Amino acid sequence: MKYFLDSAKLDEIDQAYNSFGIDGITTNPRHIMLSGKPFMTAITDIAAWVRQQGLEGIERFPVSVEIDPYLEETEAMVEAARRIAAISPNFAIKIPCIPSGIAASRRLEAEGIRTNVTLVFSPAQALFAARNGALFVSPFIGWKEANGEDTRQYIQDIVDIYMNYGYYGKTQIICAAIRTGRQMVDCAVAGADIVTAGLEVYKDAMMHPYTRQGMDVFRNAWDHTAK
Repeated sequence: MKYFLDSAKLDEIDQAYNSFGIDGITTNPRHIMLSGKPFMTAITDIAAWVRQQGLEGIERFPVSVEIDPYLEETEAMVEAARRIAAISPNFAIKIPCIPSGIAASRRLEAEGIRTNVTLVFSPAQALFAARNGALFVSPFIGWKEANGEDTRQYIQDIVDIYMNYGYYGKTQIICAAIRTGRQMVDCAVAGADIVTAGLEVYKDAMMHPYTRQGMDVFRNAWDHTAK
C-alpha cells in the first residue's frame, strides 16, 4: 500500500517525505487555503519541490490538484485541467464525480492527462471512474464513517468490483479523508492501493502506548557501562 499526504504545505510535505517516505500528495481547495498561498503559487511551489527531489513523472510521485469546484460544465473542466496539467508532469487532475466530471475525465484521459475522480461516496460512482480509465478514484472514508456508515464493506465492494472486471490496478483506489490508523488498516485489509491522510494522522498511527512503555522498561534495564 502507498501513502499519500493530504497537504499543500511544503514543510509538511518535506517532513512526511523524509520521515514516512510518502509516495505522493493530494491537495484540495481547503489544503490550498490552509497553506496561506494563492492557488497558482501553492501548486507551482509543490511542482518545484518535486523537481528538487528528482521525482519528476506521475508514475514516480503523483500530485493530485483539484480544478475550480465552481465549474460544472464538461468543456470548462477540460480547459481548466489542461492549464493545470501543463505546470507539471506529476499532476493528476481531480475531477468531481458528477456526470459532467465523468465526461471530462474520459476526455482528459484520452488526451493523456491523468485524472483523479474525487468525492466518491458509493461503489457505483467508483465503477464509472474505472470504466472511463481514470488513473485514480478517491472514495471518501472519514466523512461516511462520521455519518454512521460502514466504510469497511464500502471499500471492500469497490476492490471486489474492480477485480471482477479487470480494473484493479489500472484505476488505483485512493482511500481519502482518512482520519485514524484503524481506517488505514481497514483499507489495507480490503486491498486498496493507496491511503491519503494528513501528517498528524500518520504520526498518530505510528504511536502506541505499549511501544513507549516498552522503551521505558528497556531504558531502566540498560547497562550504562556498555560501549
